[in-house]
Amino acid sequence: MNQDDPKKEILFLSDTQAPMWVERLVLRTHQNTKATTTIFAEIIRLKPAVLYWLGDIVSLGYRNNKWRIIDQFLAKCTEVGTAVYAIMGNHDVMGRPRKGARNFQMRFPEHIPTGYVKTTDSIAVVMLNSNFSTLSVSDLIKQQTWYEQTLQELDADPTIKVVIVTCHHAPYSNSKLVGSSKLVQQRFVPSYIQSQKARLFITGHSHAFERYQFEGKEFLVIGGGGGLRQPLNMSPSRLPDLATPYKPLFHYLSVRREDNGLHLTSYCLRKDFSGFDKGYEFEIPAEVPAT
Repeated sequence: MNQDDPKKEILFLSDTQAPMWVERLVLRTHQNTKATTTIFAEIIRLKPAVLYWLGDIVSLGYRNNKWRIIDQFLAKCTEVGTAVYAIMGNHDVMGRPRKGARNFQMRFPEHIPTGYVKTTDSIAVVMLNSNFSTLSVSDLIKQQTWYEQTLQELDADPTIKVVIVTCHHAPYSNSKLVGSSKLVQQRFVPSYIQSQKARLFITGHSHAFERYQFEGKEFLVIGGGGGLRQPLNMSPSRLPDLATPYKPLFHYLSVRREDNGLHLTSYCLRKDFSGFDKGYEFEIPAEVPAT
């Protein structure tokens, strides 16, 4: 992270849930909870202006004891002046969705279950709920109407330079466990593609770092907050992941605006847990190249 001007950095994190016993039966553990607390400590050290948290905060949202580490971290974020905005993943509403949603809302009072938008340094971040099965039909209609209208309004707003769209479930992923979300492809991707200022679509759910380009637009998966590593499809039928060589166990994303473009850096946790390295870096230019 650029220590000269840290307040211009925006951090994104996803999938910090501790491993569940049933997951341990099929996936290897790698000191996952320690990795999550190490990432938390690094964020507190950096004191960014804002952290956007893209779901699966905890393994079971309805269990109060699962929130202890999260509550300690959120208290420290308040102390250092870091605003935290979050969306719900499937684990946050797993088992008992209403109680999970209540526990989530207590920690993130500005959260709106159908979707909301926050702006940092002229970057508008649209945060959407992709737990579609927990939404009523009227909420799904409300969400879709709001989302499409919001992107149009942001395109027309001269104070907004760039728009980032986020939800939990990845529209595109090579994960053998969770794969690509057809519903996100159908409901959220078309308006993102059409939006002039929307330049980046960030999700979690797949516990990997993945990067895709479709129709001239960027899609990132950043599910490296501490969940168990998921096997990826490496066959010829896999999606064209532009970050194929970069597959760290644990990572978070830093985003900085460059005029109307974005500079992105994925920081990965060293295997010995001694610190973080710049693992993957790229820019989204101010002008979208012709496709």
